[in-house]
Amino acid sequence: MIQGNTLKNAFISAYNNIANVKQKVDELNVFPVPDGDTGNNMSMTMSAAARQLERENSDSVSDIANSAASAMLRGARGNSGVILSLLFRGFSKGLAGKETASGKDLAKALTLGVEAAYKAVMKPTEGTILTVARLAAEKAVKFSETTDDAVAVFEKIYEEARSALALTPDMLPVLKKAGVVDAGGQGLVVILEGMLSVIRDGKFVEIQLTESAPSTPPPSAARDAEFDITFLYCTEFLINKSNPDADALKLRAFVESIGDSAVVVDDTDIIKCHVHTDNPGQVLDFAVKYGMLSSIKIENMYEQHQRLQKTDAPKAPSKPKNVFEYASVDPSVDFGFVAVSAGDGISTIFKELGVNQVVSGGQTMNPSTEDLLSAIQATPAKTVFVLPNNKNIIMAAEQAVKLADRNVCVIQTKNIQQGISAMLTFDPGLPAEQNCLSMTKAFEAIQTGSITYAARDSDFGGLKIHEGDIMALENGKVSFIAPNLTKACTKLIRQLLNKGGSYITMYYGSSVSESTANEIEEAVREKLPEDVEVVMVSGGQPVYYFLISVE
Repeated sequence: MIQGNTLKNAFISAYNNIANVKQKVDELNVFPVPDGDTGNNMSMTMSAAARQLERENSDSVSDIANSAASAMLRGARGNSGVILSLLFRGFSKGLAGKETASGKDLAKALTLGVEAAYKAVMKPTEGTILTVARLAAEKAVKFSETTDDAVAVFEKIYEEARSALALTPDMLPVLKKAGVVDAGGQGLVVILEGMLSVIRDGKFVEIQLTESAPSTPPPSAARDAEFDITFLYCTEFLINKSNPDADALKLRAFVESIGDSAVVVDDTDIIKCHVHTDNPGQVLDFAVKYGMLSSIKIENMYEQHQRLQKTDAPKAPSKPKNVFEYASVDPSVDFGFVAVSAGDGISTIFKELGVNQVVSGGQTMNPSTEDLLSAIQATPAKTVFVLPNNKNIIMAAEQAVKLADRNVCVIQTKNIQQGISAMLTFDPGLPAEQNCLSMTKAFEAIQTGSITYAARDSDFGGLKIHEGDIMALENGKVSFIAPNLTKACTKLIRQLLNKGGSYITMYYGSSVSESTANEIEEAVREKLPEDVEVVMVSGGQPVYYFLISVE
């Protein structure tokens, strides 16, 4: 049987293991566009669990699995991170109510995780992390019929995951051509390996990076805090669950949106809550809806720091990136908007179009579910439309929907151009459902292109691509390699116009000067019919030299 403390150490060991090799996992991505961040996304998702477990004192596998899964759900980044969080969310449900875990428990728990992950993916692709997890779970269930030994079953899970990973190139031709296995599947195997090191061998994988590994928290967080405390008040209390609708998950989502270091433990009769926040009154007002409060404790962490360190008070804290102030729903405000954006120019455009909260992120820097949730909860509207503007952020946005305390509609935009098109179509006179439909139809109707550079050597789609080559992408797919930006833009726009349209918008990135952009605009105009309109806009986006839309 596996004890809670063993499972806790296994999760932290897994984080260390994936953090140690995240760059190698990134390098398995075969797509030449600079978006190979699978290892980083999975590492950051696991780090959320490791941080949460530092504060978990229970020795129940149920509590440990639930704490890890809840933290991973909020901290999930990118599709690989969201799928990973769903695997462990289902895993936690399989261990619900259990003090220890047997081999059959582990096999069943992983099976529930696989089912949850497959349900969340609209069109599951075999040869990915999903396949690796599914085959491992299937073999583990059969094996658990012969033995209930937890260590033996988990070892079987790991061995079968490795075997399944080796099969991924035969399932996806693009992997076979590149001579690599699936990056997400590899990340999962690394995570299972880190867990097995503790479960079977009793050995804790140590982190090899400059960052420090998760460790047991000190007796007083305020004593060891530097002068970068983000939120002022340490707030703790108990809720007697007199209200049958008391929802610990909703409470956790709320306190995470207005603070950090949140710990919400749901028991039969009470909910225990701990959070660092600037607004303890808001926390208590929200919590009292669920039942009578008791054991309330609010401490000023600056003063505590002074007492323990005997130093001057620190400077006022700066808010971390992508943390927004919580705002209650205003009954008079029907609609609000959250958009993911990279680049000052792009962000300004979204704000001018009516977006309430702009979340920093995009290609190579996917925001977490928690980042998106924080922005949603800061938008005081009855319905909040979310524009992910990147295919690797859509799943994280959809997970945030389940945690929000207001109605949320995710418009599944895959790039910035689609996001802008969707915003231009919004009609405040229409109901939310109709706007969702019309905005989706609008962004699906435009043609989009982008000019970027190759992040790695690749033989992709019949093209021999070398690191640093200028690449043109048509509607998200690599189209051709060009010798310079002018030829890349001209040829790509011509290709896009062949599918219809007469209005072209070009957004130039942070690595393109205004003078260069103007020269390219002039060159493009000379190659196009007179009735085609071209508009050049400073987007300031990283990664992409140009983003192009044709309407």
